[in-house]
Amino acid sequence: MMNVIEFFRNLPKKQCTKCGHAIHEQADCYGNECDECSHPAR
Repeated sequence: MMNVIEFFRNLPKKQCTKCGHAIHEQADCYGNECDECSHPAR
């Protein structure tokens, strides 16, 4: 049986749905767009 920590460690990195760049994840990272694509000035 897989350890819980090992399960989360093996998850793939999140990618932006618009440009495909990797998303820098934080504890409250619920979005699917990177900081540049989700910037309000764009």
